[in-house]
Amino acid sequence: MILHPNCKVNIGLHILDKRLDGYHTLHTLFYPVKGLCDCLEVNKSDVFSFKQSGLVVDCPSENNLVMKCYHAMREQFGWIGDVSIHLEKRIPSGAGLGGGSSDAAHMAIALNEIFNLKLSRNTLAQIVTPLGADCPFFIYNCPCRAEGIGEILTPIDKNTFEGKYIVLVKPDISISTREAYRRLDMLTHIERTPTSNDFEQSVFPLYPVLANIKAKLLEQNAFYASLSGSGATIFGLFEKEPVDMKNIFPNCFVYQGIL
Repeated sequence: MILHPNCKVNIGLHILDKRLDGYHTLHTLFYPVKGLCDCLEVNKSDVFSFKQSGLVVDCPSENNLVMKCYHAMREQFGWIGDVSIHLEKRIPSGAGLGGGSSDAAHMAIALNEIFNLKLSRNTLAQIVTPLGADCPFFIYNCPCRAEGIGEILTPIDKNTFEGKYIVLVKPDISISTREAYRRLDMLTHIERTPTSNDFEQSVFPLYPVLANIKAKLLEQNAFYASLSGSGATIFGLFEKEPVDMKNIFPNCFVYQGIL
């Protein structure tokens, strides 16, 4: 079975407060970008195996969210057998695009199908929530307003951005989500608009290149540009097809497509 776990962007991201369990409550709009995907192949096998190729992920195999999802579901559903897994990474990590979370969610979808578990999407979303706050979003994989720690999802009726052009730009840096939250917690005042990302105020001072990328996207007539998640990707939305951004950002990962 072959699946294509896609990435997402955040259109607006407000961090409201820190909970006693260490998580933060938030409000955001998760928006799927289905043109930029990893490739996940999962098949029944006599012997368990996991292979990863493509972009480098800086973590041991056992810490990959695909592996964690498999072991969590096998512990809960003991009749899940051995599988062979091949994950081809095309979504950069440390990018604020949710690639790892998407991989985990699609792994759950694959196991549900392969082993005929007959679990509903709501049940799958509950299963993957402990793996990552944005994992449940990728079970539904449609534009959703997210609250709580990201697991309380409300699909939006009006798809305002359908058919718009999107550009993703990630420089050669990786941002720790934990550090981004820590620095955000240190701020005494956050200036907000409905579509602003709070993390820009904690991340941009550390990485001025991100503010420069945002400015350049707006100069290229993006009607909206923002950091996605806690970074390090800046994305721009365009009414008309933009020029080839690889020429403008030659030392960055660049994706261009249509929402």
